[in-house]
Amino acid sequence: GLFLMPVGLLNTNHEPTAYYGVERNFVETAIIPSTWREGGVQLFGEHDSGISWAAGISTGFDLGKWDGKAKDGRQSPLASIHQEMQLAKARSLAWFGSVDWRGIPGLRLGASVFGGNAAQGAPGFASPDAKVGLWDVHAKWTPGAWDLSAVYVRGSISGAGDFNLTLAGAPTPVPNAFDGWYTQAAYRWQLGGDRTLAPFVRYERYNTGRGFDGLPAGLNPGAYGTETVRTVG
Repeated sequence: GLFLMPVGLLNTNHEPTAYYGVERNFVETAIIPSTWREGGVQLFGEHDSGISWAAGISTGFDLGKWDGKAKDGRQSPLASIHQEMQLAKARSLAWFGSVDWRGIPGLRLGASVFGGNAAQGAPGFASPDAKVGLWDVHAKWTPGAWDLSAVYVRGSISGAGDFNLTLAGAPTPVPNAFDGWYTQAAYRWQLGGDRTLAPFVRYERYNTGRGFDGLPAGLNPGAYGTETVRTVG
């Protein structure tokens, strides 16, 4: 069926009351394209030891959607080639897996991984072996009224050098790596009834383009700058 990908802390539980602030954090928007959903087959389980897991085969990304003239790929590389499942090309399926441990009350430790071909068998595509990869590690701890969390995620689009040559001179080539991390702390005061006051702080660093394959000197941007975001609310 159609399901949200078990990646990071936010993607599977992304409604406004599940995160702090007006907007979702940048790392789980620019690097993990929340809200990210695919169609396929997923197996999952939960065990008395506190371990839960999910694994499966799904649709993936379509690099043929990349627009070198638009800014979308720089803002979020994977969001710009996400197929949203509707009319998704499935010539090349992807695989994924995730595991979490909740053996101590209030603590969650986990990781996930995703991989798949991104050319989707398109005839004459310049980089038929281009692949998307993504992995993350995450932690969340809620001792009493505190809510502490952290995520690190790294993604790649490998084998896209020949495709980048077709975009030579365009402002937005395909990056070969992108990553980001954040830490967040909140304190929740119960004000009576269902009212809660929860001041929070969040610190993020992310880069949507660590490097670019296939482009000659003079046309290769080298790397984008790393963005730093501080949020208080």
